[in-house]
Formats: sequence, structure tokens, C-alpha cells
Amino acid sequence: MWYRLFKRLFQLTLFFIWSLILIYLIFLSIFTFIIFNICLTIFLFWFIITLIGWSFTIIPILKFVFVPWYHQQCRLWTQKNQQNRYNVAFFHPYCKNVGSSERVLWIAIKSILKKYKNDIQIIIYTGDIDTTPEEIFQCVKQHFDIDMEIHKSSITFIYLRSRFLIEAKSNTILTLLRQNIGSIILSFEALIHFIPDIYIDSMGYTLTYPCFYYLASIPIISYVHYPTINSNIFEQINEEYKIYNNHQSIIKNSLLIKIKLISYQIYTYVYSWCGRCSKIVYCNSISTKKHIESIWRLCCIGPVYPPCDIKQFLEMPLINDDEQMIKTIVSIGQFRHEKNHELQIRAFHQLLQKKSNYHQKLKLILIGSIRHNEDRKYLEQLQLLVDNLNINNEVIFKIDIDFQELKIQLNQAIIGLHTMQNEHFGLGIVEMMAAGAIVVAHKSGGPQMDIIDEGKTGFFASDIDSYVTMMETILEMKCNERRQIQEQARSSVDRFSILNFERLFIEPFEKILFIK
Repeated sequence: MWYRLFKRLFQLTLFFIWSLILIYLIFLSIFTFIIFNICLTIFLFWFIITLIGWSFTIIPILKFVFVPWYHQQCRLWTQKNQQNRYNVAFFHPYCKNVGSSERVLWIAIKSILKKYKNDIQIIIYTGDIDTTPEEIFQCVKQHFDIDMEIHKSSITFIYLRSRFLIEAKSNTILTLLRQNIGSIILSFEALIHFIPDIYIDSMGYTLTYPCFYYLASIPIISYVHYPTINSNIFEQINEEYKIYNNHQSIIKNSLLIKIKLISYQIYTYVYSWCGRCSKIVYCNSISTKKHIESIWRLCCIGPVYPPCDIKQFLEMPLINDDEQMIKTIVSIGQFRHEKNHELQIRAFHQLLQKKSNYHQKLKLILIGSIRHNEDRKYLEQLQLLVDNLNINNEVIFKIDIDFQELKIQLNQAIIGLHTMQNEHFGLGIVEMMAAGAIVVAHKSGGPQMDIIDEGKTGFFASDIDSYVTMMETILEMKCNERRQIQEQARSSVDRFSILNFERLFIEPFEKILFIK
């Protein structure tokens, strides 16, 4: 009995002591937590105050002392070393590519140097760090038939090593955010290397503008190929429309859709604010001009259509396609998802299924270029699709062909295909029309608003069945009916000439140059 009583008393004593210790620890933890948060808040407050203080000290020194001094050094280098009065910089991280934006870049440079050869030094910010200027000039000559060697002393390349930050390694929902943050970093790297007198963005990296506008206080010229974001995207998200960069999990989850919608609205505000840093804005089509003026709230110059060397295409005589044993359908465009080559292949396959006698008479030739590994993977997917449809002998892929071969392929084609939805212009369409191919384009964007007069200079389609119908219609036409469309199409492309581009590009540029 005494043993049990003693044991019970001992247990109560231990419980009491344990309870006191636990209460003590709880109060100590609460006290410590409160003190820690008070100290942390004070630390963060003073850290922010210190950061703001240093910012108010360093930023004015950078903007009003270092940047003007460095800008003057860059100008002295231009005047003494290059014997030119001004320097004009083009921000084009992928200048070795062979797309329509690169054609605009080199024609714009050539038009400036043709008029101001002894007054202007061209600076090109590029990320092609493993390529020499000679290799770039050779690539431009091979693919665009533009000779830049004669101007090589007036062109300086500045290589940017952080270009990897803007590469689209995957089509995820965070790609746009990552690329735009990367472009800001890239703009700082460009500014550190060289401060020009005039900054021209020829590729659409709008978030680089504040760096040059607010820090360097230099005029900014923007040539917009397509708006990074437009009002259509909000309709697509609201309707849960699956566009190529919407992940399936977002489509199924309404909450994530709302989050994405809000993020795009925030980005639209930032995009608009950055765009308003531009002194001059060129737009490549009516469609682009409409979107940019709506978002940026600026008056844009345009449309300033991308330059097409239509003269060389128009010099080639139209081929009598009735004499061709094998008729070709051609497509031209970079191998990337939004070009929708899959639609072309499936429509061609369905045409062959519908008209079995076409098997030995038709070839589909897909002409394009590759920028990086993502494009290469996409090309491999297309080749696998062709293999699965068992049309390997009827479909031909041509990668990075030179300009002379391009002219021949387009001139010999009876039909030109274009399948990208809401493309803001479509330089390849102009080239196909000038070469003599009858174009069937997607009924949207620039092709519909700027280029094709339906039934007179080309045709429109929107899905597999309509593409098949249009191709069949053209193939069943009489030769003189096709010839009439070809001639009307050729006569309509004068407005897309290099001379017209040079005139529209140089006139506003001169005003900024003379102000400087």
C-alpha cells in the first residue's frame, strides 16, 4: 500500500514538473518568436531603407555621370576609329537565322548604309557567339542574296553571352516570363558593352526598352513583327481554347485559368508601359498595327511591309504546268509548332486518299529553317507523321536551302500552302505569289487583311477539309484559269518590294537622326 501511494505521488510530482517545463517552453517559444520577428522586421526595415538610400545615391551617379561619360566614349570610338558621326544599334540576338525578321534586319541596315555610309556605324547586338562576322555575311548572301561584305567596315558585332536566357526550351506556361526576364538581363549586358546613339529593336524584345530609354536616354525605334500579347489571347483563355502554349492542366482547371488570365493582364500592362518608350514604331501589317496601337496607345507608322525581293521572282517566267509530269505543292516557313505543318501534311494525305490518281503526280515540298533543338525535335515529329501516313515518297523536306534553289522550287510549284493561324504578315506568301504559285493561306491575320484578295490572287482555308477542297479546286482548273490568278497575284505584290520598304523605313528614321 505504501509502495503504491509513494509511486502515485512520484508520478504526480513528475507530471507537475513536466507541465511547468512545458508551459515554460511554450511561453519561451512565443517570446522568442515575437522577439525574433520584431528583430527581423527591424532588420528588413533598415535593409530596405539602406537599399533605397544606396539606390538614390547610385542610380543618379549611373544615369547622370557614368552613363553620359561612357556614351561619350562610345561616340568618340565611332568618330575616331570608324570615322563616322553616329552609331546605330540593332538588337537582334539571332541575326544568323534566316527568317523574315532577319530579312528585315539586313535590308534595314543596307538601306541606312546606302544613304549614310560615311556618317553611320552599325552596331549589331547578337548572341551568335560561335560565329564570325564573315560567316554571318556569307549566310546572309546565301539565303537572302544580300551582299553585306561591301559594308563590313561599317558593321560591328557585339556578342552577348547571356542569350541562353531567352531561348524557348519548352512551351510551358512560364516560358514567356522566363524569356522576358532574360531579355531584361540581356539588355543590361548590351548596354554595358556599348551605348549607341539610336537603338533599334528588330526582333520584338520590348522589355529591353526601359534600360536604354531611362538609363541611357537614347531614342528607341521598334519594328514590330507581331505583338507578344494581344486581346485575342484573353478570349482564348476565357473560352478555355487550347492554343499551342496552354498546358492541358490549365485548360481543365478554371482556377488556374483565372490565375493565368490575371498574369497576362499584368504582363499586358508592363508590355504597354515598355512599348511607350519607343520614339518610332513600325508595324509590319494592318493586323499588327491594330493590336499595337490598342495595347501601347501610340500612333504607329505602317503598315511598313517586310521587304521581299520580288524583282528576282518576277523575272522568272511562269511555267506551263500542263506540261509538268509531276506537280509540286510547296510550303515555306521555319519549322516551329505555330506554323502548323501537321495540318499541311494531313490535308495533303487526305487529298491523295480522295484522289488516288494524284499519287504519282503530286509532291509536297516543305521548305524551312531550324533555329535550335526544339525546332529539330518538331521536324523529327513531322517526319515521323509522314512515315506513319506512308507518304514518304510524296513528301520532301528541304532544310536551310539557298536563295537560288528557293526561287526554283517556288517557281515550279503549282500551289503554295500556308497554315499558321493569325500570322501577322506572311513574307513566304508574298514570295510564293511572286514566283507564280497559287497560294492557299489560313483565313486569318495578315494574309487575310493585307496580302490576298480571295478568288483573285489566292484562296483561303481554315481546316483540313477546306484545304483539301481548295487544293482540289486549283488542280482541276484549266491552265488559262490558273494563269489569270498567277498574273493577278504577281501584279499585286509591288507594295511589298524592297524599294517601298526602304522609302517607308528611312523617312521617319531621318527625323530622329537629324535631331541627334
